[in-house]
Amino acid sequence: MRTAIIGVILIAMLGWAFYEALVTEEQEGGATSETTEEGTGPSANEFDIQQEDTEADSQGDWLKTGEKAPDFTLQTLDGKEVSLSDYRGERVLINFWATWCPPCRAEMPDMQKLYEEHDVNILAVNLTETEPGVQSVETFAEDFELTFPLLLDEEIAVANAYGVQPIPSSFFIDREGIVRQISLGAMTYDYMVNEWNAMD
Repeated sequence: MRTAIIGVILIAMLGWAFYEALVTEEQEGGATSETTEEGTGPSANEFDIQQEDTEADSQGDWLKTGEKAPDFTLQTLDGKEVSLSDYRGERVLINFWATWCPPCRAEMPDMQKLYEEHDVNILAVNLTETEPGVQSVETFAEDFELTFPLLLDEEIAVANAYGVQPIPSSFFIDREGIVRQISLGAMTYDYMVNEWNAMD
């Protein structure tokens, strides 16, 4: 498990470097995140996390666009249980993140702005097993003044079910529960708005 955590940290650092390179390259205000649709963007294989005895399990079978989003139930910071199925018939943005991840920190203000201005259903799933403790998540939420639900994936079971490898990773889920877009890396506000509206 320590190997997996170290792998996630290394991938986050690589993701940040990749994000910085894209921001420098793109002078206009479009999306700076990497997206994966069939035939576009980098393959998740480029971000493989090596895990002891689990190389062939769900980590290798990442969720793809066009597939049904797996249901899950997690607790929020204030102890409430939230399930993806609670949002049946609604669009949802699921974001996997951690407090120590620089690209995650970079996109959080834009995600909060999206939540406030567009009434978006956001489920921000924290990889809690990689955190020093829940207190760091609480401090992060206060520092960034986050008001959307922060879910605690304490055993990284949901992240594994979605095949999350780099973080942040975001999944745009339509009203039928189908994954319509996957974004690898930090997203800009404009990108989030465009992808959210594209599911209407």
